[in-house]
Order: sequence, then C-alpha cells, then structure tokens
Amino acid sequence: MWLALAAVPSGLMLSTTTHLTTDIFAMPLLWVIPLGVYLLSFSVAFAENRLLAQIITRAAPFVVLFSGGMAMLSQSSGGIGLMVASVMLLFVVAVALHARMYDLRPDSSRLTLFYLVMSAGGALGGLFTALIAPLVFDWVWEHPLLVFAAAALIPLGGLMAWQDRLVADQKRRLMLLTAGIVLAFVLGWYLFIATAATDGSKFWAVAAFFALALLALLLKFNRLAFVVVFGLMMVGVGAPGHGSAYAKGERLRSYFGVYTVTDLPTHGYRQITHGTTLHGRQYLSAQRRREPTTYYGRNAGVGLVLANAATVYGPGATVGIVGLGAGTLACYRAPDQTYRFYEIDPAILDFSTRGQFSYLSDCAPDSETIIGDARIELERGPAAQYDVLVVDAFSSDAIPLHLLTREALQAYRRTITENGAVLIHISNRFIELEPVLAALARDAGMSAAIRYDQPDASTDLTASKWVVLSPSAQSLGAIRQATGADKWTALQKPAGSVWSDEYASTLPHFRWNTLFGQDN
Repeated sequence: MWLALAAVPSGLMLSTTTHLTTDIFAMPLLWVIPLGVYLLSFSVAFAENRLLAQIITRAAPFVVLFSGGMAMLSQSSGGIGLMVASVMLLFVVAVALHARMYDLRPDSSRLTLFYLVMSAGGALGGLFTALIAPLVFDWVWEHPLLVFAAAALIPLGGLMAWQDRLVADQKRRLMLLTAGIVLAFVLGWYLFIATAATDGSKFWAVAAFFALALLALLLKFNRLAFVVVFGLMMVGVGAPGHGSAYAKGERLRSYFGVYTVTDLPTHGYRQITHGTTLHGRQYLSAQRRREPTTYYGRNAGVGLVLANAATVYGPGATVGIVGLGAGTLACYRAPDQTYRFYEIDPAILDFSTRGQFSYLSDCAPDSETIIGDARIELERGPAAQYDVLVVDAFSSDAIPLHLLTREALQAYRRTITENGAVLIHISNRFIELEPVLAALARDAGMSAAIRYDQPDASTDLTASKWVVLSPSAQSLGAIRQATGADKWTALQKPAGSVWSDEYASTLPHFRWNTLFGQDN
C-alpha cells in the first residue's frame, strides 16, 4: 500500500504535465506548476497540524469526480478551465494519498523501511510515466489510468446520516447497489451519445455528467461501485473524441510527443498535428498535392525566399531545412537545387516514407534527411554549405530554446555562405518571439526583416511570421527586392537581454491574453 500511495502521485505529476502540454494547453514552462504542486503536497500531508490535510482529503472524492472525470478529454487546445482542473486534481490527489500514507506510517523502529518504500514508489511512478508509457501507448493513456488508480486509493470519507440509514439494511444496500450500477450504465451511455452529438446536445451531456457524479457520491459506501461509476464518467466524456481520432486517421506517439494524422475528405486534405498544434497539411487530389499549405504558402516568408532562391543565389542553390514536418517545403525545390532536411524524430520521417505525406517523394526524392538534433549536426557539418537555412523545429507550441540562442545563431551563421540567409519561423500562440530575434540579430551584427502573412480565412493557409537574417545587408536587400520589398518590415524593438545557452527566459515575452482564449 505504501508503494502504491507513493507511486500514483509521482506518476500523476508527470502524466499531468504531459497531458497538459500535449493535449490541453501547450504552454511553455507549464511543467513547473505540476512539479511545484506535487512537492507542496508533502508539506501539507506530512504536517504536524492535520487540519488542512483532513479538509483536502474529505474534498478528494468530489474533486476526483468532477475534475478527474475529464481526464480522457483529447485535443482541447487552449482550455484554461481544464488546465486549472487538472492542476487542482493533482494537488488534491497528492495530498490525499500522501496523507493516507502518513496515517499508515509504522512506529519509529520501521521508519527506514517506510521511507525506502515511499522513495521506491515515487521512482516507480516516474518510471512508468516517463519511460514505459511512451513505448506502450499511442496517446497519454497513462494519465486517465493514474487518475482511475487515484479514485481506487483515495479515502472516500464517512457517510451522511441519511446515507447510513439508507444502507443500514443489507438487503436494501444490495438493491441500491444493483439499481445504482444499472442506472450508471444507462447514464454513461447517454453521456457518450450526447458528447458525440454535434446537434447542440452539450447541455444534456453536462447534465448526464453531473448526474453520474452525484450517483457515484451516493454509492461511495461501496468503493467498487464508486470506481465503476467514475470509470463510466471518464469513458462517456473522452471516448467520442478518441474514437473520432482513431476512425479518421492515424495516431502515433514517440518520446517527442503525440502525432495525429487525420483525413478530412470534406476539405480534401490530410493533416498532421503535434499535440494541439497543426504541423502540416497536404491535399489528397493528384492535381493539388504538391501545393504548399498552412504556414508554408507562396506568400509566407519562407515561400517567398525559397521560390526566389534561384534569382538571388543563381542556379544550383543549396537549402538546409531544420524540421521536416509533413515535408511541405520540399516542393519549392527546383531540379538543380540541393535540399537537406534535419529531423530529430524518426517517427516524423516515417510519415513521409510510408506514404501518408508525399511531398518528399514527389518533389525531392533524392534529398537527404539527417536524423538527430539539428544544432549538433550543423555544428559537426562543413561551414558555408547552404545559401538558405530554414529553422522550423517547434514541439507543439513549446520552444526548443537551444535553437534560438546566441550560440545557435552563431552555428547557423557558420553554416550559410557569405551572402546566405537564415529563415526562422516564429509563429507561436503563447510567446512573442520577435523581440528575441531582434536582440539576437543586433547581437550578431546581422541584418533582419520580418514577414507577417495573414491569408484569407477562406483558404487552407495559416497565418505565419517568418524572420530572415543575413550577415550582409546587401544580401538582405537582394532578397527583399526579389520577393517584394513591401512584403517585409523591420523588426520591432529588441529585447533587453539576448538569449544564450547560459540563460534564456520566456516569461518576459509571454502573451498573457492567450490564457483566456484571446489572440493578437
């Protein structure tokens, strides 16, 4: 029991982090909150004054039902309510289980064993979530499993007087259990149907969800019944979304995240999402499948530069691309040009080699794709090998900071030719990266400009921000002249500090309005 009570909060802390940053709210630095909440739970649960731990433990069944019941929700991008509910669930569960563990502690002669088992449980929970789950599951299924385990372990508390009278008789207790379980399956099925419906049944789905929660509280005199009803709540809310994901496309998980490939026949394209962020899209028809989409349209910064590479750099231009995605940029390649891709996750390359996306095979079948961390591979490679280097390597909406530091820019500058250019994609829902790039450009003595592309809403293109940097002001001028000088603008005021490998903080650049679903 000690082992289980320690393992579940530890695993839940990591699974909450993964669930939030993958499927609910892909905000940078969000991992700090679950970690802090988990550590705080020990202070409450092991405190000499037991009042606060007892209050939270009594509230645990309610929080588990109403917050944990949504643990199977998928692709709920930007849900501040779900984020708060998930963090609150983690804290309450961690306090309740740690407090129960504290109450079950042995006498002082066996405390060494107690703390050894508690440490082993924490390690076991982390091992399951961080190492085993990514290999076994294609989604963050460890999160609802751990929430379910929490429901099976938390103290359910005493019954109210009227509940005691209701279940005092053994025969009446059995009848209530039987009727309650039957009603729970009926409500669970209705919750599933209402959640899956698209005809405005949201109110009835919420009503069924709360009815199941109240039923679980009524049946909490029997833990098995409580857990069964809770499981029906999770499945009723989450199964329609997952069923749709499996029915419409392919889902794959690696150590770098959860990828979902979805066919949308009504729109005529296939797309890939990483967590909550769209990472590529390709038309299904043979006539349009080579057409660049999303952030890579012909009027986006990267589209303008790559389409005019021959004009600026002459025939045989060489292009390096950090981040493969669906392989969209391959279709800007001219027959005499050399393209090389850098991709850290082999799973992404598999989508192109297995045929889910054909940009690579259609447009650049002889191009090389190097698997590994792009910065390390570029630093190992020869200098001045590219005329254009494109950097587009974001994980969902999280920022790989080591690719946007002073040292990283030095590596990029070394990799391009004397008149070459670096293109960096800075579209991001949560972080305003333009001042960061302006500070980096000023620090490196490079000329820079930015392209804001806001396509018409009726198209399948996506708004994007691309920054172009060049060691040569004349080279940047040539790029702007070839692509349309009026399409590029100067970067805004640089940030006060330059990101480096020693220090980089996203907090000064966080767009707080995005917490409440606003954008600018």
